[in-house]
Amino acid sequence: MRFGGRRHRYESSDDADSIDSMSVQQKNKEKEEWKWAQSLARRLEQVLNVHPEKYQNGCSSQRPSRQSSPDQLLAPTRSRSADFGRAAEMASGHSEEGKGMLLRNGDDKVRHPSPQRGTPDSSSTQGHQYADQIVTINVSGMRFQTYESTLARYPNSLLGDPSKRQNYFVPDTNEFFFDRHRTTFESILYIYQSGGRVKRPEIVPIDVFLREMRFYQMGDELLEEFWIAEGYEKPNEVMMPTNKTQRKIWELMEYPDSSLSARIIAFISIAVIALSIISFCWETVPSDNDEKLVNITTGEMIEEMDEKHYSPFFWIELMCILWFTIELILRFISCPCKVVFATSILNIIDFVAIAPFFVNFFFADTSKSNSSMSFAVLRVLRLVRVFRVFKLSRHSVGLQILGKTFRSSVQEFCLLIFFMAIALVLFASGMYFAEQGEPNSKFTSIPASFWFVLVTMTTVGYGDLVPLSPFGKVVGGMCAMIGVLTLALPVPIIVANFKHFYRQENRLASMKNTSKGEPEDDDIA
Repeated sequence: MRFGGRRHRYESSDDADSIDSMSVQQKNKEKEEWKWAQSLARRLEQVLNVHPEKYQNGCSSQRPSRQSSPDQLLAPTRSRSADFGRAAEMASGHSEEGKGMLLRNGDDKVRHPSPQRGTPDSSSTQGHQYADQIVTINVSGMRFQTYESTLARYPNSLLGDPSKRQNYFVPDTNEFFFDRHRTTFESILYIYQSGGRVKRPEIVPIDVFLREMRFYQMGDELLEEFWIAEGYEKPNEVMMPTNKTQRKIWELMEYPDSSLSARIIAFISIAVIALSIISFCWETVPSDNDEKLVNITTGEMIEEMDEKHYSPFFWIELMCILWFTIELILRFISCPCKVVFATSILNIIDFVAIAPFFVNFFFADTSKSNSSMSFAVLRVLRLVRVFRVFKLSRHSVGLQILGKTFRSSVQEFCLLIFFMAIALVLFASGMYFAEQGEPNSKFTSIPASFWFVLVTMTTVGYGDLVPLSPFGKVVGGMCAMIGVLTLALPVPIIVANFKHFYRQENRLASMKNTSKGEPEDDDIA
């Protein structure tokens, strides 16, 4: 039996009879060998056409014919193993010179790599032309295939960097194997294909998806896009002092979970805040020992005074103020950025909570000799002490969630106020004109009717103002119904915002708990 250019030819009848006895498997094997030989011939022909000057001395000038037998095709390779080994390496695309030359199966044309198409990091490929070779990735038994140029869109990632992913290459199967979460990898691969669109499958928990993104080293920018896509606020960059002593103080005052000492300080701070609020409320209870400062000429009471320096409330207040002052000074000294510290809302509340005490303490004698306006200012400053209750938000996750809910629901609150203002004017005008003919009516003007409309729309109904005429009662009933509908409209949105932030906080807390004690995926990679 010998090979011909067109078909297999057999010179004798015995050979013809042997065709019937030849197994199908052997025929297929011969066909595969024939295809392989022709493919190699075409590849060698392309290499010789592209670089003839490099192989004119090492190769025969006669090009391989497609009608030649495999032995004839492979003869130059056996005789010039070194040169043709180099040429075959170029033809297969494994050498540096042949990276841009990859033949299609059954095609005589050479496929050259197409230019990068709008990739995020196309400039960071450092001039390397990635051939569109198909890369097979096996993730826990599920195979994925993509082009090498697609993975090169993020060259700093685990899959985009050839040196990093080479650690997971399996030569026996010619694929990269990862014993990781399979469902998540579909989204990871889609990030490469779409150019940076991050979409988490609903069946994949957030902590699992986040862990996989860190394992594949997708980068901080994609992690930020992931948080935004999930509806989370963009995590702020945590700034820490460079000085060791300042860092220790800052962790004690700002991060209660950092150590046992920080937890003790946080507990003492909460106790002092509660004691200050109780003292502020309790000292307003009337007592027989209180002294009153009265204007003898007019008989008007100017200020209720007690023996401040001998009252237990004074010493309680002094102790609490000293604690708040020391705490604020330590936090200001140890903070990494003074500007950010001074513009923080919580820090402004801390300062406002202690300022009235010092103003009242140092300027009390001066205010006694001035007009009653000075006492009014002091009363306002004392009222500011009630803001200390907001200091609890530093230690309460629930209050922080409530604050986020109010900030995210500003549009709904503005819409509610707008509707209430319109209804207030309409129903107050209607009530005034409906009650205008009644002699004992208290709705003497439209502004005087505002109070009735407000308490009616909020379903409070004090009863101090009531309509007397039948038409006025109709207006009052319509006002109550419209008020219920107006208040009910934004409530579901506000509740949904609260649930959203509440779930986020629980998810973040669960991720922090599960991440404790686990090695970093970046270190594993």
